[in-house]
Amino acid sequence: MDIVIIPNINQILAIPHTMKKHLLILFLVVSAVTVSAQQNHKAFDSGEWFRFRIHYGLFTASYATLEIKDEKLNGMPVHHVVGTGKSSGFLSLFFKVEDYYETYMDKNKVKPYRFIRKINEGGHTKDIEINFDYQKEEALVFDKKHNTKSTFPIKSDIQDLMSSFYYLRNNIKTSSLKSGDEQFVNMFFDNENYRFKLKFLGREVLKTKMGKIACLKFRPYVQADRIFKEEESMTVWVSDDDNRMPVRIQADILVGSIKADLDAFKGLKHPFKIIID
Repeated sequence: MDIVIIPNINQILAIPHTMKKHLLILFLVVSAVTVSAQQNHKAFDSGEWFRFRIHYGLFTASYATLEIKDEKLNGMPVHHVVGTGKSSGFLSLFFKVEDYYETYMDKNKVKPYRFIRKINEGGHTKDIEINFDYQKEEALVFDKKHNTKSTFPIKSDIQDLMSSFYYLRNNIKTSSLKSGDEQFVNMFFDNENYRFKLKFLGREVLKTKMGKIACLKFRPYVQADRIFKEEESMTVWVSDDDNRMPVRIQADILVGSIKADLDAFKGLKHPFKIIID
């Protein structure tokens, strides 16, 4: 089994399984990354784009996208991350989903300044904007649906729902990971502070439309609520390379199970690895 590294390109990658080994070996890159270097690792940059195909049982329930853009917020250069999801096909006839998320993050540190959540999930709607004031250590929450504004105390290292994902991608120290290791993030979501936990389950090779990808397998501890059955309902696989991009997400929900597979991507910061047998 060989690990082959495909150089980063600005088109959506679709790696055919029939590519010859001797051609791909030309792209093999061997590097040694120390733990201290990983602490300053940046797994992503502006221009990164992911599309996920979301399955509900035998159906393709929806597609979702994540994109990082260069923008300015109050005159400050930021990473602007936009996430969208919309139900499609047969399932959209009886369960409509339209989700829209945004976060504006510091370009050097993964530090959120503004978070937007606008969703319609089967008639359950929210329209919320959160601005983080680090001088006052407050989150300013504007509930546009109910036209209310509130403030809540936060910690200086707070993350929002989306920035947490990028923060963890940058800060996972893969060389020292052991099964059972846990990582924690202080997260503010809607109007609540809580300590988000991520547990490392081990390494696994996944078969995907791009080929076989070596992955790190994690268990995010989610809140058991109107969607998830229990805290341990979700499993996430990210690529075991410098991108740490999401490859698969699987979750048990109250009405069955869903799976999201990476369907297409572009703009990776680092070379992408596939495994050739």
